[in-house]
Amino acid sequence: MSHRYAAVDCGTNSIRLLVADVDAGRLVEHDRRLELVRLGQGVDATRRFHPDALARTFAACDRFAEVIERFGCDRVRFVATSAARDVSNRDEFFAGVQQRLGVAPEVIPGEEEARLSFAGALSGVADVTDPVLVIDIGGGSTELVVGSGGEVRSAVSLDMGSVRLRERFLRDDPPTAAQIEDARRFVRGLLDGGPDLAGVRTVIGVAGTVTSLSAIDQGLAEYDRDMVHGSRMSRERIAELAGRLLGLTGAEIEATTCLPAKRAEVIAGGALICDEVARRSGAGSITVSESDILDGMVLAMARADA
Repeated sequence: MSHRYAAVDCGTNSIRLLVADVDAGRLVEHDRRLELVRLGQGVDATRRFHPDALARTFAACDRFAEVIERFGCDRVRFVATSAARDVSNRDEFFAGVQQRLGVAPEVIPGEEEARLSFAGALSGVADVTDPVLVIDIGGGSTELVVGSGGEVRSAVSLDMGSVRLRERFLRDDPPTAAQIEDARRFVRGLLDGGPDLAGVRTVIGVAGTVTSLSAIDQGLAEYDRDMVHGSRMSRERIAELAGRLLGLTGAEIEATTCLPAKRAEVIAGGALICDEVARRSGAGSITVSESDILDGMVLAMARADA
């Protein structure tokens, strides 16, 4: 019996849906969408989901439920990442999602999140040289996964992300030089405890921060998934982008790029993280993949059904 899968990834800044089949081990995509809901609003300070953030997220779940029903999905998985690991009122979040989508959210460990991102990223990139690093810079956490031969060798989830840096360090708009240096010191300290990246030969970047940086790098007037997927950014270009974005206000970034407001106001923090990771890697560039944790979730569900 064949199945149709729906994977939902709810992070600190965005919630995303993928509807797909799996045919002979290959993913056949039917629908993919993203909404910026900022679920992690204020979580770093309060350790609670803000009522407005829950309302935005539940409204997106209602819209996703309509898509899932329209495509007749019989397998649904909802994964909640960094923000939901940190809050005291997550039962309210769980109940709201269960009511709308009929499944309970899974707050997966960072290591599993990393493995799913690795599998998804590799499914969309054909030409890689081992060892491979997959980097997923989210709103509240960053996953670093190093692997060879399609297998994960080390994986870590670090408590740094675009929203977390914005709320903890980069408070001014634009941030001051002292704030930027404090943020870099924080990121470097966490990276010191992560995997050694010097021997990496391929870096694949997935999810919102890296794909947004690619769109900015290409000067896209509107976000174009086909243009972003498979694109490359050199280590030097990433450093230039980070420096430029850290010198702009959120409104200036929104006005001069294709990013919506909720992405524009936090992208500088994500760019800083990307810059620090790129400086440490043995690869000279980052390949951008639109295939990510959602693809990994669907492939994992299909393997479980096989």
